[in-house]
Amino acid sequence: MKSEDAIAAPGRPFTGAEYLASLRDGREVYIYGERVDDVTTHPAFRNAARSVARLYDALHDPKSKGVLTAPTDTGSGGYTHKFFKIARSREEVIGQRDAIAAWARISYGWMGRSPDYKASLMNTLGANHQFYGKFAENAKRWYSRAQENVLFMNHAIVNPPVDRARAADQVKDVFITIQKETDAGIYVSGAKVVATASALTHYNFLGQNAAMPVNDSDMAVMFIAPMNSPGVKLFCRASYEMAASVMGTPYDYPLSSRFDENDAIFVFDNAFIPWENVLLHRDLEKLKVFYPQSGFVAGYQFQGCTRFAVKLDFLIGVIAKALRATGADEFRGNQAMLGEIIAWRNLFWALTDAMALNPTPWVDGAVLPNAQSGASYRVFAGDAYGRVKEIVEKIVASALIYLPSSAKDFGNPEIDKYLARYVRGSYGIGYKERIKVLKLLWDAIGTEFGGRHELYEMNYAGNHEDIRIQAMWNARTSGTMDQMIALADQCLSEYDENGWTGDTWLDPDDVAYGSARKRPRAAE
Repeated sequence: MKSEDAIAAPGRPFTGAEYLASLRDGREVYIYGERVDDVTTHPAFRNAARSVARLYDALHDPKSKGVLTAPTDTGSGGYTHKFFKIARSREEVIGQRDAIAAWARISYGWMGRSPDYKASLMNTLGANHQFYGKFAENAKRWYSRAQENVLFMNHAIVNPPVDRARAADQVKDVFITIQKETDAGIYVSGAKVVATASALTHYNFLGQNAAMPVNDSDMAVMFIAPMNSPGVKLFCRASYEMAASVMGTPYDYPLSSRFDENDAIFVFDNAFIPWENVLLHRDLEKLKVFYPQSGFVAGYQFQGCTRFAVKLDFLIGVIAKALRATGADEFRGNQAMLGEIIAWRNLFWALTDAMALNPTPWVDGAVLPNAQSGASYRVFAGDAYGRVKEIVEKIVASALIYLPSSAKDFGNPEIDKYLARYVRGSYGIGYKERIKVLKLLWDAIGTEFGGRHELYEMNYAGNHEDIRIQAMWNARTSGTMDQMIALADQCLSEYDENGWTGDTWLDPDDVAYGSARKRPRAAE
């Protein structure tokens, strides 16, 4: 069964209910020592799955459909999320940004691997199909499939951090490697890590991390795998959603309990991949240039920055409410620090403007979000998020800690009467509302869920050195570095050891200490 078989009517994306039905496909997902029968009902995944379902329902809601969707360009006559089709004008890129933001607001920016994340690759496969050589038709077909159904694609590209000091081909027992080839396809074994939200996706794109060069053709492969493929297994980390359900209520853990994108070890145990799902095969040269030439990087920077900006919008709103509830909103120092967070927020929204308003012409009449502006997002987002967390801990401080253990405390009159007095809010804000706001903020930055998000945002775009080096290379390859050097050279040309080289400025010979008569310039 294909995931899209769950869609009752052709020519449109999944509804929320159809999306949930599509996940009941026999996939191998393991957590707490047991195989999960159904991710849509298991307490480790069920609310996160429903959060994704809400995204799909928004594609059909008349109130949001206009912002989120556009007609397909595949000839299906249907409609799709705007980011699932390639843009061919600045106006279309702006529309994509607005659609990404609208979806992000549904999860308040906390679901970084929503279906539009991998659309950043899938939407390139049509225009750029020739990049994939003999697998060009595969690329075009997957472009259509992903777009027409709004498939929830994900990726797993990071090799397990094992023997990092060794070359990739020396860790073949761990990394994804071709085991066998047949007329029907290839068999692969090995593992990838992080694989965020993979338990809730339809398909996974398997590729190589750009940071680790591959020189063995057995490892030079990129493909798409259905999550229910035999031999595909997910071994999940502890579930923050389930912990929230066991230890509290939605009031206590409003984010952990519904937006936990579980991360996992993604294992291929002699898994079969048919040729129609292969994009690159034993092509070391194409593998090396995949990231700069596929268009994926420009797209995911765009989606990531927009989602991050929405997340900052949300955090600022909660921080402002927390300061108000504690009576600390009029302190000059707190206002200054809140202003700093707002400045960070403005920066990232401005970067989305820069990416959208200055798109880069690409292949076949397509345009991509501006990659240089996107590279700036990758460099600064991790620093910004760490700084936001630091500021919250300084200006809200201990108010984040002395909170009742559970909403159930309100039901005990021996507890409740004291909470009403000693944890009341300022400016007439009730104690339950104050506690509610502060528990929300603590779930955002202080719980295990909050700590995971700090790590996620810090490493989302890759190695902290690589992303800075890539920003430099973007400047070099685009010609921007040459322009900046030319500007410096122009300044240097305007003077030398004998003074100004032109007639604009006056030499200081008449006033400079110890000056002598200006020496004549040598004939050039």
